[in-house]
Amino acid sequence: MDDHQGGCLCGAVRFVVRGPLDDVVGCHCSQCRRQTGLYYAATECALRDITIEDAGTLNWYRASDSAGRGFCGRCGSALFWQADGEDRVSVMVGAFDDPSGLSMRYHIYCADKPDFYEIAGDAPQYPAGHSRRPHEAQT
Repeated sequence: MDDHQGGCLCGAVRFVVRGPLDDVVGCHCSQCRRQTGLYYAATECALRDITIEDAGTLNWYRASDSAGRGFCGRCGSALFWQADGEDRVSVMVGAFDDPSGLSMRYHIYCADKPDFYEIAGDAPQYPAGHSRRPHEAQT
Protein backbone atom coordinates (compact mmCIF):
# COMPACT_ATOMS: atom_id res chain seq x y z
CA MET A 1 0.00 0.00 0.00
CA ASP A 2 1.36 3.39 -0.97
CA ASP A 3 1.65 6.32 1.36
CA HIS A 4 -0.30 9.39 0.27
CA GLN A 5 1.49 12.56 1.34
CA GLY A 6 0.14 16.05 1.23
CA GLY A 7 -0.06 19.44 2.81
CA CYS A 8 -1.12 23.03 2.53
CA LEU A 9 -0.01 25.57 -0.05
CA CYS A 10 2.70 27.18 2.12
CA GLY A 11 4.00 23.86 3.51
CA ALA A 12 3.37 24.65 7.19
CA VAL A 13 0.96 21.69 7.53
CA ARG A 14 2.09 18.27 6.28
CA PHE A 15 0.31 14.92 6.55
CA VAL A 16 0.55 11.33 5.33
CA VAL A 17 -2.18 8.73 4.89
CA ARG A 18 -0.95 5.16 5.30
CA GLY A 19 -4.02 3.20 4.31
CA PRO A 20 -6.77 3.06 1.73
CA LEU A 21 -8.52 6.16 0.44
CA ASP A 22 -12.18 6.22 -0.60
CA ASP A 23 -13.16 7.57 -3.99
CA VAL A 24 -13.94 11.28 -4.18
CA VAL A 25 -17.14 12.99 -3.08
CA GLY A 26 -17.92 16.49 -4.29
CA CYS A 27 -19.94 18.64 -1.87
CA HIS A 28 -21.76 21.65 -3.30
CA CYS A 29 -23.26 23.00 -0.05
CA SER A 30 -22.93 26.69 0.74
CA GLN A 31 -20.40 26.13 3.56
CA CYS A 32 -18.04 24.10 1.36
CA ARG A 33 -18.38 26.60 -1.48
CA ARG A 34 -17.53 29.48 0.82
CA GLN A 35 -14.54 27.68 2.28
CA THR A 36 -13.04 26.58 -1.03
CA GLY A 37 -14.38 29.03 -3.60
CA LEU A 38 -16.17 26.35 -5.63
CA TYR A 39 -16.97 22.92 -4.26
CA TYR A 40 -15.30 20.58 -1.80
CA ALA A 41 -13.74 17.49 -3.43
CA ALA A 42 -12.62 15.09 -0.74
CA THR A 43 -11.63 11.52 -0.09
CA GLU A 44 -12.04 9.81 3.24
CA CYS A 45 -9.74 7.62 5.32
CA ALA A 46 -9.66 6.00 8.72
CA LEU A 47 -8.48 8.42 11.39
CA ARG A 48 -5.89 5.84 12.52
CA ASP A 49 -4.36 5.92 8.99
CA ILE A 50 -3.57 9.64 8.90
CA THR A 51 -0.61 11.24 10.61
CA ILE A 52 -0.17 14.99 10.81
CA GLU A 53 3.62 15.14 10.44
CA ASP A 54 3.86 18.90 10.77
CA ALA A 55 0.84 20.55 12.34
CA GLY A 56 2.51 23.93 11.88
CA THR A 57 -0.41 26.27 11.56
CA LEU A 58 -3.25 23.71 11.47
CA ASN A 59 -6.43 25.28 12.85
CA TRP A 60 -9.94 23.89 13.22
CA TYR A 61 -13.10 25.89 12.57
CA ARG A 62 -16.49 24.81 13.91
CA ALA A 63 -18.86 25.66 11.06
CA SER A 64 -21.64 23.63 12.70
CA ASP A 65 -22.33 21.96 16.02
CA SER A 66 -21.47 18.52 14.60
CA ALA A 67 -18.21 18.86 12.64
CA GLY A 68 -14.91 20.70 12.31
CA ARG A 69 -13.02 21.96 9.26
CA GLY A 70 -9.21 21.82 9.35
CA PHE A 71 -7.24 24.50 7.50
CA CYS A 72 -3.87 26.21 7.47
CA GLY A 73 -3.92 29.43 9.47
CA ARG A 74 -1.09 30.90 7.38
CA CYS A 75 -2.11 30.28 3.76
CA GLY A 76 -5.79 29.41 4.28
CA SER A 77 -5.68 26.01 2.52
CA ALA A 78 -8.74 23.88 3.27
CA LEU A 79 -7.46 20.43 4.29
CA PHE A 80 -9.86 18.35 6.41
CA TRP A 81 -13.45 17.85 7.49
CA GLN A 82 -14.35 15.65 10.44
CA ALA A 83 -17.71 14.86 12.01
CA ASP A 84 -17.68 14.77 15.80
CA GLY A 85 -17.05 11.34 17.28
CA GLU A 86 -16.27 9.70 13.93
CA ASP A 87 -13.28 7.42 13.35
CA ARG A 88 -12.87 8.73 9.78
CA VAL A 89 -11.72 12.05 8.36
CA SER A 90 -12.30 13.68 4.97
CA VAL A 91 -9.20 14.99 3.23
CA MET A 92 -9.25 17.47 0.35
CA VAL A 93 -7.95 15.61 -2.70
CA GLY A 94 -6.22 18.74 -3.97
CA ALA A 95 -3.98 18.71 -0.88
CA PHE A 96 -2.17 15.52 -1.93
CA ASP A 97 1.30 15.90 -3.46
CA ASP A 98 0.89 13.29 -6.20
CA PRO A 99 -2.00 12.07 -8.29
CA SER A 100 -4.20 9.86 -6.14
CA GLY A 101 -5.59 7.50 -8.79
CA LEU A 102 -9.04 8.11 -7.32
CA SER A 103 -12.30 8.55 -9.20
CA MET A 104 -15.33 10.73 -8.52
CA ARG A 105 -17.82 8.59 -6.57
CA TYR A 106 -20.76 11.03 -6.28
CA HIS A 107 -21.83 14.61 -5.59
CA ILE A 108 -23.86 15.81 -2.59
CA TYR A 109 -25.94 18.89 -1.81
CA CYS A 110 -26.47 19.48 -5.52
CA ALA A 111 -29.67 21.39 -4.73
CA ASP A 112 -27.40 24.09 -3.22
CA LYS A 113 -25.17 24.30 -6.31
CA PRO A 114 -25.02 27.82 -7.79
CA ASP A 115 -26.10 28.50 -11.34
CA PHE A 116 -22.69 29.39 -12.84
CA TYR A 117 -21.41 25.83 -13.37
CA GLU A 118 -22.67 22.38 -14.32
CA ILE A 119 -21.57 19.13 -12.75
CA ALA A 120 -19.80 17.08 -15.43
CA GLY A 121 -19.42 13.32 -15.67
CA ASP A 122 -21.58 10.34 -14.86
CA ALA A 123 -21.16 10.24 -11.08
CA PRO A 124 -24.50 10.22 -9.21
CA GLN A 125 -25.80 13.55 -7.94
CA TYR A 126 -27.83 13.81 -4.74
CA PRO A 127 -29.90 16.88 -3.84
CA ALA A 128 -28.89 16.64 -0.15
CA GLY A 129 -26.42 14.49 1.80
CA HIS A 130 -25.67 10.85 1.12
CA SER A 131 -23.73 8.35 3.22
CA ARG A 132 -20.59 6.71 1.83
CA ARG A 133 -21.39 3.68 3.94
CA PRO A 134 -24.70 1.97 3.06
CA HIS A 135 -25.61 1.19 6.70
CA GLU A 136 -25.70 4.87 7.66
CA ALA A 137 -28.66 7.16 7.27
CA GLN A 138 -28.47 10.07 4.87
CA THR A 139 -27.30 13.34 6.36
